[in-house]
Amino acid sequence: MFGPEGPRLRELAVQALSSVEHGYDLLAPKFDHTPFRTPDQVLESVAKALAPLGPFEDGLDLCCGTGAGVEALTGLCRRSVTGVDFSAGMLDVARRRARPAGGPGVAWVRGDARALPFRAAFDLVVSFGAFGHFLPRELPGLFAEVHSVLRPGGRFAFPVLAPPRPAQPGFWALLGFDAVMRVRNALWRPPFVMYYRAFRLGDVLGELGRAGFAVELHALAGFGRRGDGSPRARLVEARRTQPAAGSVNS
Repeated sequence: MFGPEGPRLRELAVQALSSVEHGYDLLAPKFDHTPFRTPDQVLESVAKALAPLGPFEDGLDLCCGTGAGVEALTGLCRRSVTGVDFSAGMLDVARRRARPAGGPGVAWVRGDARALPFRAAFDLVVSFGAFGHFLPRELPGLFAEVHSVLRPGGRFAFPVLAPPRPAQPGFWALLGFDAVMRVRNALWRPPFVMYYRAFRLGDVLGELGRAGFAVELHALAGFGRRGDGSPRARLVEARRTQPAAGSVNS
């Protein structure tokens, strides 16, 4: 993170004391050189898991950042791919990414995921690593927005990594990060919403069902399983049904 191409500690501190939008505007030029960018292994595994469910006509990358997820969608969608993000800086970087000729049309839209400027326009919506920026109370509205931009039968898909256990150092690192963010937001304005432990899978599945999705979970190949046999990474595949409680299959 603090190598020649990544942000310096001072730059990250300035970002953390900004709003989420302005913080990502500042980070955008170096974002692809940080651990915050979704790893290619995750992008490729999600694309591989979604391929048998397609082909799709039109896709949306929700909270697209610098566009890595859009690149994954171009291999799944035949007509168009749209990236939406509320950081103008991240979208500027995304627009400058070199892409091969041919394939679906690509568009970039500045917008808030909680108030999307589309209606029933997509067959597939994906999102990578963005949900820590939404508080649990915001999930019903967020999922309702995704439901509204999907055509009937369209799919909303995103990866979920198994959280570390208390015996692992990562558990305490994430717990400490969230604690620091809560103190920061209690003392400083504007708030910077970024919590690693607020997006709980059981709660998410329930909210997706209430928003009108039928949900299935798929183990993502290449990540292996934990000691108890559970997958280290899953794909959540939520299919738009009528606005009624969906079913959840594990």
